[in-house]
Amino acid sequence: MFKAHKQEIEWGGRTLTLETGKVARQSDGAVIVTYGKTSVLCTAVSAKKAAPGVDFFPLAVHHVEKYYAAGRIPGGFFKREGRPTEREILISRLIDRPIRPLFPDNFRNETQVICNLLSHDMENDPDIIALIGASAALSIAGVPFAGPVAAAKIALDSEGSFILNPTVAQAKESNLDLVVAGTTEGVLMVESEASELSEDLMLDAVMFAHKGFQPVIEAINKLKADAGKEAWVLEDTSKEDGDVFAAVQKSAEKAMRAAYQVRDKQERVGQLNDLRSTTLEAVIDADSDVFTEARALAQFKKLEKKVVRGDMIKTKTRIDGRDLETVREIKCEVNVVPQVHGSALFTRGETQALVITTLGTSSDEQIIDSIDGEYRECFMLHYNFPPYSVGEARRFGPPGRREIGHGKLAWRALNPVIPTKEEFPYTLRVVSEITESNGSSSMATVCGTSLSLMDAGVTMHKPVAGIAMGLIKEEDDFIVLSDILGDEDHLGDMDFKVAGTKDGITSLQMDIKVTSITRDIMKQALKQALDARIHILGEMAHALTDARTEVSDNAPKMHKMQIKKEKIRDLIGPGGKMIRQICEEADVKIDISEEGEVEVAGNSAEAIDKAISMINSVCLDPEVGEKHHGKVIKLMDFGAIVSFMGDKTGLVHISQLKNERVEQVSDVVKEGDSVWVKILEVDARGKVRLSMKSLDQETGEDVKPEKKA
Repeated sequence: MFKAHKQEIEWGGRTLTLETGKVARQSDGAVIVTYGKTSVLCTAVSAKKAAPGVDFFPLAVHHVEKYYAAGRIPGGFFKREGRPTEREILISRLIDRPIRPLFPDNFRNETQVICNLLSHDMENDPDIIALIGASAALSIAGVPFAGPVAAAKIALDSEGSFILNPTVAQAKESNLDLVVAGTTEGVLMVESEASELSEDLMLDAVMFAHKGFQPVIEAINKLKADAGKEAWVLEDTSKEDGDVFAAVQKSAEKAMRAAYQVRDKQERVGQLNDLRSTTLEAVIDADSDVFTEARALAQFKKLEKKVVRGDMIKTKTRIDGRDLETVREIKCEVNVVPQVHGSALFTRGETQALVITTLGTSSDEQIIDSIDGEYRECFMLHYNFPPYSVGEARRFGPPGRREIGHGKLAWRALNPVIPTKEEFPYTLRVVSEITESNGSSSMATVCGTSLSLMDAGVTMHKPVAGIAMGLIKEEDDFIVLSDILGDEDHLGDMDFKVAGTKDGITSLQMDIKVTSITRDIMKQALKQALDARIHILGEMAHALTDARTEVSDNAPKMHKMQIKKEKIRDLIGPGGKMIRQICEEADVKIDISEEGEVEVAGNSAEAIDKAISMINSVCLDPEVGEKHHGKVIKLMDFGAIVSFMGDKTGLVHISQLKNERVEQVSDVVKEGDSVWVKILEVDARGKVRLSMKSLDQETGEDVKPEKKA
């Protein structure tokens, strides 16, 4: 019934298996990839014809994680998976980025890749496995895919050696989390988070990964040889494309060169839009199957690449007049928004990020229910890219895949320098509003976030800056561009983003639009990125060099205290009555851990002091020798009853009121008086004997007993 094929290799200390022919046989390509006990079913399907008028490659990649893979049932009311989680979106992007450039420019057929996680052993993350499976499915599908592509994850052990495909536990202990994808020839994609590692070490890690995944490419090629479908034959459109390109070039080249001399982005975009319209009007022939709108648009884009790239390679001068390594003018400001806890405005050329930091308590932590289990996140970074930032009026809605990806990139860049909860007890939420964009708004977010956090008083270990590098590669000649514009990203061959402190890299992301790049190109890009990063950090220092010594007056005040575990029940009270009462009366928020750590947050020191006093009254037992400030609540013939430690009371016997004979208690104190008391005794029934005469009633200090003559 089945004609199954399998390839199996030992890779990174575990068995990697590729199987096809048994499941999802009606797809163009279907492969089950198993690594350890983690399995992913990857399928690929392409439409047999391109939709008319499409001038781009409609590729959709979906990574789907069902809870059954880990033997769990989803939380919530519906008990089934809903919209894609952030993790699923990020893995989908991870798969999309290295496979997209391996399709030919003239392939316009809608293509869908679905990676369904079947089994998760909690040791092997499915991201690399899914990427390998997607590559294998496309390779055997017969579609015009210039793969295969493979990937590997790299970590560092305690001795500084590289680990190929670390387990989840090994990855948590490492100060490097690196994913590299590529072909036999070179690297296509890099994604990483690191703890201030050097450029040389990062480059070595990338090359180690590239060498490490070559056996996987060999296995996919063997599977393709055994089970690959007949290769699709694409229609040769080179003559028709050439005819249309010649017409577009004749109509637009001169004006296009003039437009790309305009330094202002909006003016340049306006001229190019007008030129595109007039060119299409001149070239399109409604009675022709060759001179169509889609083909004319594609050739107009091709002419843009030819004009910009050719001139740049020849003159080494950028669209805005800069040389290859100069960073655009930078302006940094902090404390730009009133009332918020921290804010910064970072402007680099025509790219600008307004970044706001909010400090919260433990109850504000994000609770994430994922296939790996539930965990809490105390540092959140959200990136927004509204249409006005590029002068457009288009759909405005919730964040898309790009916004989630850019936010996560900036999060990775800052996460290694964020203080621990013990160092800084607040929950952090940062929102980056991109108010202008002309190249690398994600790196502007990194710089703005660093300043905004410091403005909020977050005790970051070091400031972080980010820079985006570009590449123009024509045959054996290439140039690397520092601080790329939007047009240089769109028309170039690489988007290489590097973030870090003055001492090392904290995050690196690279996407290649050509088949691969070499070690020499990456080395040159890293060198220029380091120089640019140091320059940007210097500009940021004009606004702030370190975190403010105090958090904003608008931020909640925090206090942490420890109570005995057996007192947690008492502090919460029946049905939460006691803790609700304290929160309402003191106007505070209280979080209690299972270990008895109590976090109190309020808008003023007075509110926190009141809450602490109320907590102590419930959780602390009076101990002999302690001194407390109390209040007289009742007078008796033989002494005074004093309230202290919240609702606890004790007796000050008449003989303990003063260091002299007292005839009547009312001669010394009255109801409502505030007094200092010292605990003399706590008997077996919990009754407390107090003394006033042993303490100075002004200061609360001990009074030395008078010596008898």
